[in-house]
Amino acid sequence: MIWLQFLLCLALIGVAGVNLSRYGNAIADKTGLGGTWIGVVMLASVTSLPELVTGVSSVAVANAPDIAVGDVLGSCVFNLLLLFLLDMLNREESIFCRASRGHILSAGFGILLVGLAGLGILAASLGKSMALGHIGLYTPVILILYMVSMRAVFHYETEQVRAFTEAKTDSYPALSLRDAILRYSLAALVILAAGVWLPFVAKALAFEMGWHESFVGTLFVAFVTSVPEMVVTVAALRLGALDMAIGNLFGSNLFNIGILAIDDIMYLPGPLFDAVSTTHAISAFSTVMMTGVAIIGLLYRPRGLVFGPVGWVGFSLFLIYLLNTYLLYVYGGL
Repeated sequence: MIWLQFLLCLALIGVAGVNLSRYGNAIADKTGLGGTWIGVVMLASVTSLPELVTGVSSVAVANAPDIAVGDVLGSCVFNLLLLFLLDMLNREESIFCRASRGHILSAGFGILLVGLAGLGILAASLGKSMALGHIGLYTPVILILYMVSMRAVFHYETEQVRAFTEAKTDSYPALSLRDAILRYSLAALVILAAGVWLPFVAKALAFEMGWHESFVGTLFVAFVTSVPEMVVTVAALRLGALDMAIGNLFGSNLFNIGILAIDDIMYLPGPLFDAVSTTHAISAFSTVMMTGVAIIGLLYRPRGLVFGPVGWVGFSLFLIYLLNTYLLYVYGGL
């Protein structure tokens, strides 16, 4: 029954997340928000709404901080694995030969934010965590860096968002703004309900299988909440908007680390990182490594293929993901 509940959460968040992204793009295009900083922030964060809802529910309702942190960092790793998927689907050549180098800016900020989170987790495990009331000192720093990063990438992302929303709106010429807002709201309510329920299912799953909550949060919960990113990214590639697809992944990772700050604020017993497993640092530094590999690919633009249509950059991302999964199972699974 626990696995059936988990699959039901997957189905609800998957279907609702796709609709949330679709109607969010339509709203941004019809209102003109797609060309504003607010629109860029909204569209970068819309596919991460499941992570936000699940994280807040985990810390504020289910008392499962490991699931909250595991979901966020696991989603970051999974988002970068999607670059490998894009490389496989784009059979003409490696995506890193075509993608704009402008993504290096958001990728660089991602390394900074994820590295800060990993450092905070390690510092907390050594008893060196500093707090401001019930929140960690890293939380205001993360929030400030997130706002700075979104402002810095605004000019580049605006053009990508505008092109993507225009392409998506062409598929719904009869859709009114009122209908788009209504359907967007309904999808958000479904995600809200499933996101609140998911941490309880994950805790029960961890108990039944004898796994640690950090392992379940990083692999299983992160996969469920990353389904919207996967669908939107593949859809963007099929529309020929490769840069929008890649930008969505790096933008989602930035927003995901911002979610950690929100989770910390909502976790009233004390600093969030003081209450979680040190094994989350594995996912944090795996994300840093994978982002570094992606930056090398964007700069070097390698043309050699290793596995079918996949270049060595995409294949390296896949190997790091497997290594991350193995280490989590060995050191945090039981």
